[in-house]
Amino acid sequence: MNFDEIAQLEKQFLIPTYDRLPILAVRGEGCYLYDDRGRKYLDFLGGLAVNSLGYAHPEVLAVLRDEAETLLHVSNLLYHPYQAPLAKKLTSLAGLDRAFFANSGTEAIEGALKLVRAYARQHQEPFLRDEILALENSFHGRTFGALSATWPEKYRKPFGPLVPGVRFVRLNDAGHLRESFTPRVAALLLEVIQGEGGVVELSEEFLKAAEELCRTHHALLICDEIQCGLGRTGRFFAFTKFGLQPDIVVVAKPLAAGLPLAAILAREEVAQAFSPGMHGTTFGGGPLQCRLALKVLEILERPGFLEHVRAVGAYFRAQLEELRDEFAVIQEVRGDGLMLAAELLVPGRGVVRQALEAGAILNCTQEKVLRFLPPLIVERRHVDEFIKVLRPILAALTPAAASKGVSA
Repeated sequence: MNFDEIAQLEKQFLIPTYDRLPILAVRGEGCYLYDDRGRKYLDFLGGLAVNSLGYAHPEVLAVLRDEAETLLHVSNLLYHPYQAPLAKKLTSLAGLDRAFFANSGTEAIEGALKLVRAYARQHQEPFLRDEILALENSFHGRTFGALSATWPEKYRKPFGPLVPGVRFVRLNDAGHLRESFTPRVAALLLEVIQGEGGVVELSEEFLKAAEELCRTHHALLICDEIQCGLGRTGRFFAFTKFGLQPDIVVVAKPLAAGLPLAAILAREEVAQAFSPGMHGTTFGGGPLQCRLALKVLEILERPGFLEHVRAVGAYFRAQLEELRDEFAVIQEVRGDGLMLAAELLVPGRGVVRQALEAGAILNCTQEKVLRFLPPLIVERRHVDEFIKVLRPILAALTPAAASKGVSA
């Protein structure tokens, strides 16, 4: 079927929850996607931070072929060869002790919130710790618990009432964070770099205060590394940049090279709050996904790989900052490693569409924030190619920025 036929079928039969870009993707290679007409697109969205090794990585394909002929799925009531080694590897990298495998980031957040409540009930003092603190501008998922800890009203309002007990703290406001801690706080949930919120970095002062307050008040610190973790910043985890020691870490997106897999990582005492029957999943942690994840981590651990991410990320940021200096339409460039953004003074939807027409894929979040999540294997030549697409689009927008009272 061609694009028009597929688009018509979707219009007729799919629940309309996505505003899709008008291309029919049929294959990929490296940092490029190809549509049904054979046109090539440089992908700087990376499947929303999922395709960290790009498309058709030869080692990933080799694992897929072999495991497809061996063992795709077994019940979690049985052992298989890859889940325990993956748990050992992930917990070792995170400085934690135990893992639970799920299917998606939002499912892992749900499990983490359940773990917090279970732990709190087992360690309650004269009072019950049942409150979760989350941050303004946060995004943690779309199921009821994860949605309850997600800040933007546009996500929450249509589905209320949501799960009670979540309160929001002002972003990077350590004073408000201190005021928000009460004896009922069981945990603080945060993203070290807020992804859907527009690639907004938490300050070191705020993060240090968060860890200190959690320790003082015997609350748990949860780091949501679903988008910013597993090499995206040039580190295995974004929280390690600040020397944090969270009690729970949640990872997902790139973990299994494009297949659904997520993990809750926890320290020993916290993990023991779950016992057989208290939590579970049918598909989480299957042999194919876990074997793929071990391959992903093996590649990330190779000498020079994360250094490459940091180097190319710094080069990309420098190129974006040059564009900011050149074009008044860019208000700010921010991010770390290969998780970067350019906030505009005008809506960015048109930029995404024009870039697509010119052969490049990117994303706009928060209406005016261009978000860049290229595969971690991206090279400087890809950055140059992408900037070449972006420059004339931004140049055309600069008069619009000037009309808003900004000098060009």
